[in-house]
Amino acid sequence: MDIKLTSKMILEKEFKKNFKGYNVEEVDSFLDEIIQDYETFEKAMAQLREENRQLKEEIENTPKRQPVASAAAAGTTNFDILKRLSNLEKHVFGSKLYE
Repeated sequence: MDIKLTSKMILEKEFKKNFKGYNVEEVDSFLDEIIQDYETFEKAMAQLREENRQLKEEIENTPKRQPVASAAAAGTTNFDILKRLSNLEKHVFGSKLYE
C-alpha cells in the first residue's frame, strides 16, 4: 500500500494565493474535513495492524491439531468392540450371565 499523504502533510500544505483563486476559507474548511478523515483512517489502520499482529501471534502459539484416527484406520470395527464388551461382561459377571 503506497499512501502519499498524511494528515500532517495536508495540514501543512501551503497554496499560492491568486487574485482570481479559490475562496481560501472554503479550501481550508474542506482540508480540515480531509485531515479528520485521514486521522480516522490512520487510527483504523493502526488498530487493524495490531489486531493482525495479535492474530498471527495467536496462530503461531496455538498447537497444531493432530488428525483423529478413525476407528476403521485403527483396525477397530463394531464387531471387535462387541466382542471386547462380551469378554468384559464374562470376566466381571462370570457365570451369572448364563444362569
